[in-house]
Amino acid sequence: MASRELLVNARAVSKTFGPDPLFENVSLTVHEGDRLGIIGPNGSGKSTFLQILAGKLEPDSGEVAMRKGTRLVYVPQNSEFAESATPRSVIQAALKRSGVPVDEWAAKEAETLGRTGFEDFDVSAGSLSGGWRKRLAIAEGLVQEPAILLLDEPTNHLDLATKEMLVDALKEFEGTMIFVSHDRTFLRGLGSRVLELGGESGQDRNPVVYPGSYVEYVTKLGHEAPGIHS
Repeated sequence: MASRELLVNARAVSKTFGPDPLFENVSLTVHEGDRLGIIGPNGSGKSTFLQILAGKLEPDSGEVAMRKGTRLVYVPQNSEFAESATPRSVIQAALKRSGVPVDEWAAKEAETLGRTGFEDFDVSAGSLSGGWRKRLAIAEGLVQEPAILLLDEPTNHLDLATKEMLVDALKEFEGTMIFVSHDRTFLRGLGSRVLELGGESGQDRNPVVYPGSYVEYVTKLGHEAPGIHS
């Protein structure tokens, strides 16, 4: 089997807000094709760690090294779009940022928006519900074909059928994914590795990197990880 290229190397990353540390000494590597699910109780710093990986925040100590030239897309927990925007205009702007030739736009926007459930590409993005805004934000990320896609709680506001559709769409993504989620469907469907912040039941603050899938992690634990729900 060919070796997978190293994309991210996080070394002894720590972050503190207020008097107590959110997390300390988080070290992990991320390779091509990884599907890393970040789990842990509320307040353990999952979204903060994801933002550090995305370059949105600086750690208090430690460092994150990224393979040179790696295209990374970060989809935040809350997705907002201008009232005047449409799914078509959002996707076309993303294609332009990515340097995709204009003559390829129509096919790529149709494929990506269709895969995420859109039928009307010209509806006002500002009028979309929270769940549809989340779909659009993920479509915007996917169409850029990043090497790494970072997702913060991607199933917020989504019903079960939409979650399952999203999992199916993301299974077709060929790049690396790192995501924060409390959602059992998403973790079981996509998580090939697990980073737990806060420790089991929040009692042990040491971060745990588990090399197997989320399903294997639950088997080892004997129950769902704390805070995971359907």
